[in-house]
Amino acid sequence: MDPILEQYNALEEHVRAYNPHLDAERLSAAFRYADNAHNGQLRKDGTPYITHPLAVAEIVAELELDTDSLIAALLHDCIEDTGSTHGEIAKLFGVTVADLVEGVTKLTRVQYTTKEEQQMENLRKMLMAMSRDIRVILVKLCDRLHNMRTMNYQTPRKQKEKALETMEIYAPIAHRLGMQRLKWELEDLSLKYLDPVGYQEIADQIRSRSAAHEEFMSSTQRKIRERLDSEGIQCTMYGRVKHIYSLYRKMYTQQKSMYEIFDLYAFRVIVDDIPTCYNVLGQMHDLFKPVLGRFKDYISTPKPNGYQSLHTTVIGREGIPFEIQIRTYDMHQTAEYGVAAHWKYKQGLTNGPLGTEEVFGWVRKLLEAQKDTDAEEFVRTMKVDMFADEVFVFTPQGDVINLPARATPIDFAYAIHSAVGNHMTGAKVNGRLVTFDTALKNGDIVEILTSKTAHGPSRDWMSICKSNEARNKIRQWFKKERKEENIATGRASFESELKRAGLTLAAITTDEVLPNILKKVKFASLEEMYAAIGYGGTTALKMANRVREEMVRWGKVQRTIAAAAEAAARQREDELIHVATGLTQAKKPVKASNGIVVEGLDNCLVKFAKCCTPVPGDPVIGFITRGYGVSVHRGDCPNATEEKRSEEPGRWIHVSWAAAESASYQTALEISAKDRDGLALDVASALSAAKVRVENFSARGMPDGYAMVNVGLFVKDLEELKSLMNKLNNISGVMTVTRAIG
Repeated sequence: MDPILEQYNALEEHVRAYNPHLDAERLSAAFRYADNAHNGQLRKDGTPYITHPLAVAEIVAELELDTDSLIAALLHDCIEDTGSTHGEIAKLFGVTVADLVEGVTKLTRVQYTTKEEQQMENLRKMLMAMSRDIRVILVKLCDRLHNMRTMNYQTPRKQKEKALETMEIYAPIAHRLGMQRLKWELEDLSLKYLDPVGYQEIADQIRSRSAAHEEFMSSTQRKIRERLDSEGIQCTMYGRVKHIYSLYRKMYTQQKSMYEIFDLYAFRVIVDDIPTCYNVLGQMHDLFKPVLGRFKDYISTPKPNGYQSLHTTVIGREGIPFEIQIRTYDMHQTAEYGVAAHWKYKQGLTNGPLGTEEVFGWVRKLLEAQKDTDAEEFVRTMKVDMFADEVFVFTPQGDVINLPARATPIDFAYAIHSAVGNHMTGAKVNGRLVTFDTALKNGDIVEILTSKTAHGPSRDWMSICKSNEARNKIRQWFKKERKEENIATGRASFESELKRAGLTLAAITTDEVLPNILKKVKFASLEEMYAAIGYGGTTALKMANRVREEMVRWGKVQRTIAAAAEAAARQREDELIHVATGLTQAKKPVKASNGIVVEGLDNCLVKFAKCCTPVPGDPVIGFITRGYGVSVHRGDCPNATEEKRSEEPGRWIHVSWAAAESASYQTALEISAKDRDGLALDVASALSAAKVRVENFSARGMPDGYAMVNVGLFVKDLEELKSLMNKLNNISGVMTVTRAIG
């Protein structure tokens, strides 16, 4: 038989075992559609691509999910990797399946600027998917698990990237959904690529002692079963060695050897009901010596992901500590498969809403927390909320509040309500006043003291609290209540960090630079950025670093442009010198540029020297500048003397005025006269009567009783200029009228 068809038949048989009402024809049609869509595509190991969707569907079947989830697993890569569309899948298999497939596709189809933004967007999309249909995440987790199982065919770089993403994103999601078995495998597979040496070291230690492990576990199981049988307690029981990543964390973070780990071995006792759980606990504490402080009751206080069990660590006669977990069969299903354990469609049950507001309230809170938070902060705090150990504390009324490990009274207050946190003035733990940074412990009774006249939270609380929820609520309060203060505080902090980076505010607020800066920091205006820094939405250091990066980039761009311009100018300069030295013997007609004809060259960049401001009729000579074409000087200009020309003979070039030019040319006059009332007015009147355009005009008195009038103006030619100079000379008190030399 065809191995692919054999793989599908095994899948169908597996599904029928837990779902006798399976619509086999619909499932088979989905398989054939996927097989046809992926026809010709191969995986990295050389096998047909359809083997991957089939393997993902098999993992989905292990979770005993519904038919829509199985079909979505078979089709999950069709939209992304083939020509299939949402509409086509919806038409063939229903809108629900099409939405699931599109949901899985969207989790990976996005462009990112930074690693933090990539992780934030991945988390946000997963949370959004959870809030709409949890099956999107379940299929995606199964997809990732199979990819990790076959990661040995990828490049080392790809292996590390995917392993890190799995460890930081997918394993915490599986943990939050209570899917411990899937979470453990994801962690172990990720560690295999992130720290292959550490992974192998622990695996070898476990393997080398496998006989001893087996002997200890079988003898301990026998003792437990004998005791429970003698008490008439029916149970299912098995033991295990702690999984590799869990050992790795304890060994490397707590600097312990494998022999020092208390729960290297764990035994599970599964019974029919809750009273029997507590009965078994008593029997175990009688049979073995309990370790003080190592008992946890997750039945009376379940974990946020729904996990329930009794945990106790005991020591047997061999002196080896081990953990015993006691739970009911329903609790065990939830512990192994988490949210998937609630999704059973047997005996014709139809799809219905999964979970309650209480169970999935954390999804809504985490979605709210990502607003007004920069990517790095969100990812960091998300990891705390998603993956940290929990602490369970009580209100004075006896209600249980679940918080991250090392949480403080601030976290507790905001977990109760925003108003409680915002009006908090003090806290009591077990009846005693404590400081706001006190770390809460399991079983603490916490009371928050409030006052209506309280001025709101302190900015310091942001660094004290441990939960993302508390930090977000504090941030929201500052954003709403202290806008002007936020802007002022944020600007001061930003300017300080900018100064450390060797920059000034003036340097980054020019018309050329500012739009690029705002794009880099991702704010519409600097004021918005100041406000965000002020209320804690981002940090001044981070914004200053981004600005510095952009200024470095902008500097490189400008240097590139300048280098290109310099190269072009140098080439043009060489061409001009080539002409000036007579190497080019062009006899073709030439065109005027700016009223000037440059010998032997067309369309040359020409400017008039500001030192002597020549006008038509003046004898002129050209000087080849560095990068700015030809500068035209008057023949009598001090900067164009014979001595100057002899210093760089190759740069001086013959130029002449073009005929029939009607343009105006800028020049300047200096008028020396005896100082008197009305002098400036008379000069201005003469200029107006001559109908010349005046660019600038200034007059100042001199200490010796004379006055100096400077005029910048435009004339058509030398003849018009001389006529004007004669008129100015006729003004009462005027001594001299000369052409200005800069």
